[in-house]
Order: sequence, then structure tokens, then C-alpha cells
Amino acid sequence: MTRLFHVSDPHFGMEDRRALAWFAEAVARERPCGIALTGDLTMRARAREYAAARAWIAALAAPTAIDVGNHDLPYFNLIERFTAPYRRYLGLEGAAERPVTLPGVALVSMPTTARAQWRLNWSKGHVAPRNLARALATIDALPTGTRAIVTCHHPLVEAGTRGKALTRGGAHALDELARRNVLAVLSGHVHDPFDLLHETANGPIRMIGAGTLSLRLRSTPPSYNVLTIEDDGLALDVRMLPEPA
Repeated sequence: MTRLFHVSDPHFGMEDRRALAWFAEAVARERPCGIALTGDLTMRARAREYAAARAWIAALAAPTAIDVGNHDLPYFNLIERFTAPYRRYLGLEGAAERPVTLPGVALVSMPTTARAQWRLNWSKGHVAPRNLARALATIDALPTGTRAIVTCHHPLVEAGTRGKALTRGGAHALDELARRNVLAVLSGHVHDPFDLLHETANGPIRMIGAGTLSLRLRSTPPSYNVLTIEDDGLALDVRMLPEPA
């Protein structure tokens, strides 16, 4: 049995400190094999927000794989956004990310953020052809018998949540991932958990979304997911922050 914690959208700068401590305590107590953190670590990609995120991730008692979210790109500094959009994120990744090794399973990251798009709302998802090709090549190179879990920030198609993803190229990406028998696609962004089976031309594929550990709530309390992976599949437990006593 393999246990993976899936968390998203802590939004340092508007983080929920009680939720962050609750999650860290569960990690220390249960010692999962790893953590998938699917983006939006910060609120406005400020240096102090990244510093707080780095300290929290480094203190977690489990290896952590990190994806970049739309809030993790420079918001106020447009020059940096266009010339070095991932500089601060990569600094955090290098200092805090630790490889997640799961028996028989590989986490494959597929970025869905963009520094700019041909639409007004740049926060929405976009699967660039090069990012899809890179993810598919990684999956195709896995050893025989190794299953892939794909991680990204935006849900690849709408998940019936209050928040919207509107990810360009997402449906095509799911078609290609379903062809490769991917175990699940993990994401965040919408701040509410979900679990659905999406039908594609190449068969069904499972999409799992994590909620948020921030104060930016939508329909549900702060939460995270626990994924239990066994030979016969993947079981999901959504854990929501209890009300204070």
C-alpha cells in the first residue's frame, strides 16, 4: 500500500495558519510516502510569501513535489513576468522540493500556467503543446508496469465546482493521457475538492482536485486529499478542517 497526500493552494500571503498546522501535524503523524502540492503556493509571488512557503514545505516530514500555479508568477512586476516568470518559483523548488518516490507509481508534472495568453484572464489554464509532449514522453519512458499520476495546477476540463478552470488544450491532453492508462490527474486552483471520471475518445480518465489551505474559501472548508494506491486501484479520502472546539 502506498499513501500520497495531495494538497493545493496554500496561498501564502493569505494562508490559513490553523489549516497549515493541521496538515503538517497529519504529515508528521502518518508519514505518507510523499506529498503532491499542485500550485498557488503564494498570493502575489512576493519574496516574503515565497520565503514563508519555503520554510513550511522544508519542515514537512515527507518528500514533496511542487507544481507552479498562476498565483506563483510575478503579479506586479510585468518585466519579470515576461523575462523570468519562474525565477522565484524555481528558487523555492530548488530549496524545498524533495523527490517523491512511490513504488510502482511515478508523479509526472504537466504545467498549465502561462505568463500571458490571447485572452484577458491570464489566470486560466493552458496546456502548451510542448508541456503536453514533455509529459507524454516522460510517461512513455517509464519502466514497464509503472503507473503514472499526472500533476498540474488547473483542472483540465470543468469539474462542476464553483471555481472555473477553462483550460485551453485540456480536453486534448486528457485524450492523450487516457490513451496511456494514467492512474489519475491531480490538480488544484478551484479551491474545492472533487473526484470525477471524465470520458474521452480513448476511454475514461480520473480527475482529482484538492481544496485549499488558505483563507480564500469557496464552497468548502480548508482541506487536503489522501490517496491510497494499491494493486487494484486508487482510493481517495478528502479530509476537511474541523471547526475549532
